[in-house]
Amino acid sequence: MIKPFSQACENNKQPILAQLKPVLANAKTVLEIGSGTGQHSVYFAQQLPHLQWYSSDRAINHEGINLWHRDVNLTNLHVPLELDLNNAWPIDKVDAIYTANTFHIVSWQLVEHFFAGVKQHLNDQGIVCIYGPFKYKGEFTSQSNNDFNRFLIERDPLSGIRDFAAVELLAKQAGLTLISDIAMPANNQLLIFKRQ
Repeated sequence: MIKPFSQACENNKQPILAQLKPVLANAKTVLEIGSGTGQHSVYFAQQLPHLQWYSSDRAINHEGINLWHRDVNLTNLHVPLELDLNNAWPIDKVDAIYTANTFHIVSWQLVEHFFAGVKQHLNDQGIVCIYGPFKYKGEFTSQSNNDFNRFLIERDPLSGIRDFAAVELLAKQAGLTLISDIAMPANNQLLIFKRQ
């Protein structure tokens, strides 16, 4: 298998890291939901050595993730967990949960499952970081996001860019409080929630 590569991951890893550093300064364990290619897990584990980084994804993506992991020798980077949002999570409690570019790919039902998992597996005072595009009051933040959303729905009617207010409501129901909504490059946002 050829090692998978995402140009978007390469482009956004440094801006995301700049925001993660302060909010995860006191965390010890992080679960990444939907590790995809594995690029973020390697980069963030390298740059945040105080964290134990647990990557996860469906089994079909593990071979690619492991190809990235084998290129580095990091004691704080763990083999990917098999995690499907339709099923129970294979981990106990963590200090932080991170996910990037997943909410617009999976169905809304799986977004709900994500927050159900957060409610069960996030420690008190834990942090949740969600990166990706969002709508606000039903409006896209750019024409390119509008076009991207049309592409997503044509490919899979259950996917699509989510509305911020609906996501924040699910977060509140899971016991989370929004602490930051940060505008990021390429018309994305980084939502940071905390369990109070």
